[in-house]
Amino acid sequence: MVVEEGTPKSPEAKLGLEVEDLWDVQEPQLSPTEKLNACFESIPVSQFPQTSSSEVIEIRSDASLGEAVRLLSQNKLLSAPVVDVDAPEDSSWIDRYLGIVEFAGIVVWILHQSEKKDGLDAAEVFARALQESTGPAVAAAASGMSSPRYRSSQPGSPKTAGNFFELLTSSDFYKNTKVKDISGTFRWAPFLALQPSNSFLTMLLLLSKYRMKSVPVVDLGDKKIENIITQSAVFHMLEECVDLQWFKSWGSKKLHEIGLPLMKSNRIIKVEEDEPVLQAFKIMQEKGVGGVPVVASGGGNKAVGNISIRDIQFLLIAPEIYKDYRSITAKNFITAVKSYLEKNQKGSALMSEMVSCRKDDTLKDVILKLDSLKIHRIYVVDNEGKLEGLITLRDIISRLVHEPRGYFGDFFDGILPIPQNSRV
Repeated sequence: MVVEEGTPKSPEAKLGLEVEDLWDVQEPQLSPTEKLNACFESIPVSQFPQTSSSEVIEIRSDASLGEAVRLLSQNKLLSAPVVDVDAPEDSSWIDRYLGIVEFAGIVVWILHQSEKKDGLDAAEVFARALQESTGPAVAAAASGMSSPRYRSSQPGSPKTAGNFFELLTSSDFYKNTKVKDISGTFRWAPFLALQPSNSFLTMLLLLSKYRMKSVPVVDLGDKKIENIITQSAVFHMLEECVDLQWFKSWGSKKLHEIGLPLMKSNRIIKVEEDEPVLQAFKIMQEKGVGGVPVVASGGGNKAVGNISIRDIQFLLIAPEIYKDYRSITAKNFITAVKSYLEKNQKGSALMSEMVSCRKDDTLKDVILKLDSLKIHRIYVVDNEGKLEGLITLRDIISRLVHEPRGYFGDFFDGILPIPQNSRV
């Protein structure tokens, strides 16, 4: 294949061109999906572009929760692998790592602690203890502020001052709680990882059918993670490929022509705009989803916004939000987050903004939009703005490739525990 002058030379674009070359030599009798399966099976994940930083950021198991949050914040990361500092030097990679910890997971862990307490009084005591050491916003996240008795015991608007991360790292509660103390709540503990020789097809199936959020690639020789392939990185790779011939047979088609959205409106977990925002986070925790749409009150399924699990940070760090944390609704929370981001210039993409498309949009349109905003989900709406479905990276991958019969074999043997929401 001749590469025209001026063709993008990004690592993702080069991968797309490699797929193009492999595509051209596939047997003509194969279906497009079978051809793409064969192409991705021929490319090892060692060729996937490295993370933006020169090395993978790791968190020590003896770090405090405050230190972990600060490290994630400084490096603009949502999650990071945790290294077991007590592991022997000759331990295998699976014994060297405890799992992957996420910022949102640390906050959700607090929620779990209040649920483990026996009875309402114990939950109140826990909330008060948190308030003494970390401030009322964290206490609100811990208890969900659902107890009338707790609300009546804390009259008036709480006084707040300082920066959340400063409170977090200076509090005795977070100094005394180590990352290893909450290892049982980690995602994939121990997590599933790929070897550099594993294929792109394996990686794509783990991100789609087996619902992994990111896929670490481990060098067995060094026993270290050498790359972490995220959903955002895969979206960017697809964005770099939208004009290549192998992708055009999918990308030029309208969503409804390729069977998207897979998830229909009646299956989408959502909250109404006048419900407390804490209810939205509780639903995400209970259902194991990364975000929920906010719909207008009174039925009708009209979408007015979106709340992501990542947005829980604004409950803790934005003064205009945590001063009203007890009563703020989902709708007002979204408005407050937008205002906070505009004032503090936290980036161009507003996390709580409702990103939508139509069934007549093409797959290329959707991929370009998702990549530009660095998000993983998009809602399908009709002409009146009513929800018709949800599309994620997993849905898109499922339309590009498929899992051959017996493909994984004993791949999952010895990897425990398997996530509850997996299909293994």
